[in-house]
Amino acid sequence: MKGHDTMGKDLKGKELGKGLSQRKDGKYSGRFVDRFGKRTQVYGSTLKEVKNKIAVAVADNERLRNVVEPNTTLDQWYEKWMKVYKIPVIRANSKKRYETVYIKHIQPYLGNKKLTEITKLMITDTINQVHAKGYQWETLNKIRILLIDMLDRAMEDDFLVKNPAKGVRLPVNRPQSEAKALTREDQADFFECSAGTFYNNLFIAAINTGLRPGELFALTEDDIDFEKNEIKVNKTLLYQKLDGDTQKEFHIDPPKTKSSYRTVPINSFCREALQKQIILHKIICDNSPYKGKLDFPDLLFTTKFGTPLNSQLYLQAIGRIVDEINLTKDPLDAMEKFSGHTFRHTFATRCFEAGIPPKTVQSYLGHASLQMTMDLYTSVLDKKKVDDMKLLEDTIGLENSDSSSLTRKIIQFGA
Repeated sequence: MKGHDTMGKDLKGKELGKGLSQRKDGKYSGRFVDRFGKRTQVYGSTLKEVKNKIAVAVADNERLRNVVEPNTTLDQWYEKWMKVYKIPVIRANSKKRYETVYIKHIQPYLGNKKLTEITKLMITDTINQVHAKGYQWETLNKIRILLIDMLDRAMEDDFLVKNPAKGVRLPVNRPQSEAKALTREDQADFFECSAGTFYNNLFIAAINTGLRPGELFALTEDDIDFEKNEIKVNKTLLYQKLDGDTQKEFHIDPPKTKSSYRTVPINSFCREALQKQIILHKIICDNSPYKGKLDFPDLLFTTKFGTPLNSQLYLQAIGRIVDEINLTKDPLDAMEKFSGHTFRHTFATRCFEAGIPPKTVQSYLGHASLQMTMDLYTSVLDKKKVDDMKLLEDTIGLENSDSSSLTRKIIQFGA
């Protein structure tokens, strides 16, 4: 039987066959070498049981050997992986991103390599070469994510024993998070998922007003004028240890700066969310285990117990929504977690996109100087330029490389 070990004997010295033997405790064992060259061992109470187990294992091994050819290259596997696992479930723009990352950054280095020959060292070298061309963490991480996903699927199809892309370290550290805004796609995904959740009204108010987290946490019903459709920002909620405190405590303080005292208009979405929150707040206070003992009973946005919010609780609430979204997201399209301050920058970005003058946006945000707003405005414009050029680069790059060339280069898996 192909792949079996050397001839073995039972306890009386009788020859049992290649790879078969009897142990001192009377039980039998059998060995064979699978298609990966890995020695596999089975055990049984009788010789017949062991022979049956080996026959089944060898048959499975031969069957799986035919699922993917032993000489399959990464190019071939990419084609199969996209066709079977990706194209049926990902969006058209996601398909474009996969093609760009693979064709531009992976195929030139690893495309003609056999799957079983690819090592962690080869993947690391590929990423280092891409980095040497000037690409930074975001692109390098996309390469790693794509390869991990591709090779994980190869393992699930019993073609690889382990995934060489896992554990690969990038030559650069992840950059420190800058103030960012949600893309329109991420914004839509987030609010579709958050609808009906406990903090959804808070999220809606945040992205539609640009208030700082502490200003939102300090908001009361008296601060809202539904007749004029505006919010008066006149305080902020702090959670820190001040002089005289033995530990971190909640404190209502004046706004951050003089310019932070302001009136912010509310649109219909925010108005509806605030009205819902007023009703919810009354229900929360009436049912709170701390009823009658709350230090800040008038705060509109609180925990489900009516206690004040802080940035950590806010971050966790956002994180739960992002985690839920990513359950149905492809790894390359996964949404990054973000802080509550991101809603503020998203609000500003949407204002700029709508053509609202920076001076007006400054008044909404409560920035102390116009320069602060202009810095944000410039960063939005700069990012748009980068995104536009990346889109152009990807489009031209794929067109010049002839997207059909990959198919021509790849030897197809069967019919």
